[in-house]
Amino acid sequence: MKSALLILDMQNELIDPNGKVGKNGFAKMVADLKLVQKTAAVADAFRARNLPVVFVNVGFEKGYLDAISKQSRLAHLKDMGAMIIGEFGTGFPDALAPNEGDLVVTKRAVNPFHNTNLLNWLQANKVERIVLAGVYTHMVVDSTARHGDDSGLFVTVLEDCCASPDMDLHRIECEKILPLFSTVSRSEEFLKLL
Repeated sequence: MKSALLILDMQNELIDPNGKVGKNGFAKMVADLKLVQKTAAVADAFRARNLPVVFVNVGFEKGYLDAISKQSRLAHLKDMGAMIIGEFGTGFPDALAPNEGDLVVTKRAVNPFHNTNLLNWLQANKVERIVLAGVYTHMVVDSTARHGDDSGLFVTVLEDCCASPDMDLHRIECEKILPLFSTVSRSEEFLKLL
């Protein structure tokens, strides 16, 4: 079964200490959990087996002309001037930067399948399983797992390559919600089976 790794929203704005969101404490949490290193090791393992690695980020045009959501989370990003395409915040940390041949999908919603070519690309490349790493577990990881399952894909969530600012939300997702839509695993266990 062909698998693809989806690295979700692990972009500078959220996980770098200089990111407009990350500087408020989440970047330190990501560093303490070694999320970048663990995810980079999984990405390297996928590339070594010639399996696709897909990076997903959130990005908007200047002025947020392409933003659709009316919710407070988007207003918060607008207030900070965060996640503008082409700026530092939509890039990825050097230790987890896309390699040549990796796909980068920029979304404007929580769900990376919404208004992107992601599902078509996965189908065209005969991917049957998506393996998820990313932040935040209770938002993009949850949304991706649900949509992937609804689309007929097998879904695996690497719980030690995911995090939320409130790790109780992460734990509840991994223990009670994500198992309804996916297989929840740790990266080292999954790599033994890959």
